[in-house]
Amino acid sequence: MQRILGVAIAGLALAGCIPHGRAPAGPMPIEGDSISYETGPCFGACPVYAVTVRPDGTGVFEGKRFTAVTGTRDFTLTRAQYDAFAARLAPYRPASGEVRYSHGTPNCPNAPTDMPSIDVRWTRAIGDSQGLYFYLGCGRDNRALAEALGGAVELLPLHDLIGDRP
Repeated sequence: MQRILGVAIAGLALAGCIPHGRAPAGPMPIEGDSISYETGPCFGACPVYAVTVRPDGTGVFEGKRFTAVTGTRDFTLTRAQYDAFAARLAPYRPASGEVRYSHGTPNCPNAPTDMPSIDVRWTRAIGDSQGLYFYLGCGRDNRALAEALGGAVELLPLHDLIGDRP
């Protein structure tokens, strides 16, 4: 009887950890999780950079070409900024492996050339990862995806590092 009572009390105590009516939407990110977002070059002066953010508020920016800052810089972001960025990308996160949208693939049969690309990688602390590569020339047939990926980085505090985008 004491064992049953102990389990019941523990269950009630844990139930208080989530506010009433607010169940988590999907897996909760933990400190070791990260999202990496990297742009590829185009024929013109498109900014080329890589960003990695974590739910603990840490981030790393690496400016490569045509950015306001070149080289590696650490930055901080709020949990709300991380959550907004993650939520913007979440509908396009593959269940496993990597999905590619590039010229000549079935999901992008005919695309203009010389456009930039965006490569997103979700890495969980437990060691697995998922990736999404999107060539922006595929945006004509995948407009929602192109807009979500292109606008996601604007949710992060990076304007001073990237600079004005064309």
